[in-house]
This record gives sequence, structure tokens and C-alpha cells, in this order.
Amino acid sequence: MLIQEKLADYPVRLREAVSAGEPLNPEVIERVKAAWGITIRDGFGQTETTAMIGNPPGQAIKPGSMGRPLPGYAVELLDAGGRPADEGEVCLDLSAPPLGLMLGYAGEQGQVTGSEREGYYRTGDLACRDADGYITYIGRTDDVFKASDYRISPFELESVLLRHPAIAEAAVVPCPDPVRCAVPKAFVMLANGYSPGGELARGIFEFVRLTVAPYKRIRRLEFSDLPKTISGKIRRVELRNMEKARLVPEERRKLEFFEEDFPDLK
Repeated sequence: MLIQEKLADYPVRLREAVSAGEPLNPEVIERVKAAWGITIRDGFGQTETTAMIGNPPGQAIKPGSMGRPLPGYAVELLDAGGRPADEGEVCLDLSAPPLGLMLGYAGEQGQVTGSEREGYYRTGDLACRDADGYITYIGRTDDVFKASDYRISPFELESVLLRHPAIAEAAVVPCPDPVRCAVPKAFVMLANGYSPGGELARGIFEFVRLTVAPYKRIRRLEFSDLPKTISGKIRRVELRNMEKARLVPEERRKLEFFEEDFPDLK
């Protein structure tokens, strides 16, 4: 929510800035740089590890990327068949156990229980790697879904939504659909000064249509508060379960809009 403020009104004296928690949308990085003249160095780690991937000082930053593997970590991206690839689940090679990976949980035997398979520690996060070795986050393995047999990355669509001036926060989940099986649905919280309604929903649908490929379009939109953990992370699992529990896919909730409500969309 802080990013919705006029950051330039809050002068800071920072030499570097790093982020933790959820992956940073490129829009957030751009706004901070415009206001304070510094580029946030995003990274990736888990409770069970130290920082595994990052953008240390002196390394060029690619907006939207988490950076490259940090010293001490042999990071592999494994595809659905468990083979190294340029896109897949972020994993750690345990043939040379990284010092930053904890040995286990108190009261349990062995290393990080339930997260090791076939010589790798599996994070449950999907990412892709470019030719320069930079790794970009896609989403949690249980957050990514298919619509009309196309794979949809909620993080990618949420990053697009956050570029709209009316949207403060967004979460994208699959919504049941009688034709496509599932379609992308966005739950959005509005920035100060905006009110939910049909005209704003139409504007958001149109904004997304102009930005992403047709198969990635948001087809449902609901203005709503977002459930969060105590640390502030969005609980997308609650939103997914709420959509799965719909008795009829076409039933409407308050402040929910469908793309077909606006046949004049360009």
C-alpha cells in the first residue's frame, strides 16, 4: 500500500535497497526509482534457507528478475520430468549440500522433511532463466493454473494489473468456466480516490486486453479485500477455494463483473 503514496514527498537517504517477502512487481521497482533514484535489488529465499538468488551490489539489474544464484547455492530449474531446464521448479542440488539450507525441523528426523526428492531440495516455486543466467519468478507451483489448456502465471497478470492507476493490490486465481474449464479472475483492492463499479471494471478489462495476449486476458473481476497472512502475504489459496466452491459458475457476487458484460470492449 505504501507504493500508492507520493514517495517523492518522503525524502530518504539510502544507498541501496533490497526486498524480501513476496516477489516485487516491476511497477514497484519503477516507482521507487523514479521517486528516490535507487533501484530495489530483489531476491529469493525461504524460511528454510538464506538468500538463494539475488542482485548483489555491482551486478546489473534486469527489471522483474530475482537475479542470479548467490555464492554457496547450486540452483537448478527442474521441469515436470525432473530434468534441468531453463524453466521449471527452483531446486537446490544436494550432492553438495548448501551451507544456507537448514538441517531440519526441531523434533523431526532428517533434512527438510517433505521437500527433498531425487537428490534435490524443492522450493515449490516456478521460475525461468535467460541466456545471461538471470532468473525470473513465475509463481508457486500450486498458484499457476491452466485456462483453455494454456498455462497462466498469476504473478505475470498481477504485475500488469498493478500498472493500472486505480489498483493498489491484486490477486489472480482460476475461476470455473463451462467452456474453458477455468478462466483468470482478478480480485483487486483499489487505491485511494477510486470507487468500485461497472465503469471502472470496464476500464480495467480494456487495460489488460491492450497489454497481454488474448489467452491471458482477465475474464472475471471482483472488487474485494484480500485475505493475508500475519506477515502480509496474500493467501491466494483462500481465493482459489472460494472460487472452487461456487455452485454455479455464472452466479454473481456483489461487485463482481464478467468480461462479457461489456460487449463493446475493443
